[in-house]
Amino acid sequence: MLTHLRLPAAAKRSRRIGIMLCLIVASAAFSGCTSGHSPHSAPHSRSSARSIDGQPATTVRARQSGRVVKHWGSFFGAQAGNFDIQTSPVAVTLPGAVREVGSSNSTEYALLTDGSLYAWGMGNRGQLGNGGSANSFNQAVQVHFPPGVQIAWIPTDAMPFDAGLAVDTRGRVWGWGSDRWGDFCLGNTRSYATPKRLPLPHVTALAGASNHVLYDSRGVVYACGQNVDGDLGIGSFRSTTTPVRVHGLAPSSVTELVASFANSGALLSNGEYLDWGFNGGGQLGDGHRRGKSDVPVRVHLSHRVVEVALGGSIWVNGQTLVKLSDGSLWAWGNNRHHQLGGGSRLLQPRPIRFYAPAGVTYVSLATGSATSYGISSTGAVYAWGASQLGQVGDHLRVTARRPTLVARNATQISSTANNVVISTGASNPGGAPG
Repeated sequence: MLTHLRLPAAAKRSRRIGIMLCLIVASAAFSGCTSGHSPHSAPHSRSSARSIDGQPATTVRARQSGRVVKHWGSFFGAQAGNFDIQTSPVAVTLPGAVREVGSSNSTEYALLTDGSLYAWGMGNRGQLGNGGSANSFNQAVQVHFPPGVQIAWIPTDAMPFDAGLAVDTRGRVWGWGSDRWGDFCLGNTRSYATPKRLPLPHVTALAGASNHVLYDSRGVVYACGQNVDGDLGIGSFRSTTTPVRVHGLAPSSVTELVASFANSGALLSNGEYLDWGFNGGGQLGDGHRRGKSDVPVRVHLSHRVVEVALGGSIWVNGQTLVKLSDGSLWAWGNNRHHQLGGGSRLLQPRPIRFYAPAGVTYVSLATGSATSYGISSTGAVYAWGASQLGQVGDHLRVTARRPTLVARNATQISSTANNVVISTGASNPGGAPG
């Protein structure tokens, strides 16, 4: 099966350690409304022993990221309109080697191996973290942390609306940008132009989207922010600006947290996956297409989940993609733009199987508003789903019903709403897919 190297404490996560920490062995088992805007009061926001992509299945994949990341799609936020629309991958060069990439609806981030963090995109709500409010689409700017703070990791699925999150080497969480609904757990609804330390210690998993955030602090999962459809998972539909414990998750059981517009999810150490929140399009994977849940619901799958990606940016989209320990790929939820990869547009309230192209094995998955992505074992990036704003990355603005090859040499991927960013193993800043 495909094994993720599990790291202790602050490094405890799956996809955010990227493909460079994935070992492929012989029995390989791994945020609709495409404008991304919400009508709500606040917009919301990873076989067999045969060869794999021409490589023996026993080959260890350990690519080293370079200084170049690539992104496509568009940014949006509290400032009206869609910005920096790119219909194919565009390169951003960083001042050092990239460890991880992350995204929000309005901004993208690159964590360097020296612990510094850079951002580009919209900055109107302080989400660039550099103390200003100007946008920066063509150049990455450094996020300004207090002296001595070194960042260890960032969430990749995903970050909240017009905001950024990061965890330092001591397990402390930092947040900046918009906090309109109190998702920073600070008891207020201010905006911050530079990172503010949040009141949750020893954080080992983290995810936010729309106006809510989940934090695994000392083995207990807490939620803060707006509770649109039970997406906080606290057993009620009330919003909160201070931490409230998520119901039904045993202490120290969570290895990864994910979030989207009005949904949240948790991958457990035993391979079970639970989700909660909105269910109008079958987003909970429990066989129903109505209602919502304010507590976690288990998704019944035949094998352990080893990779999960949660997407959606409004009520008329929202989908989950998973890879199981036997190597199979499954998805559920909204499918009006073919984002589930199953060849139809029918909503799927139960998991359905989808497939990578012939001869390809996905080792990493991501999904945005209504577009989905897979990175193969050789670093090829495939995309399928909505592309009105270039989210597929094939130079077109036409829905891709089947996986389309759009980039190569990728080591990691993150997508939120209508944008996607990949880290690459190349130091060549050229933007064309290889």
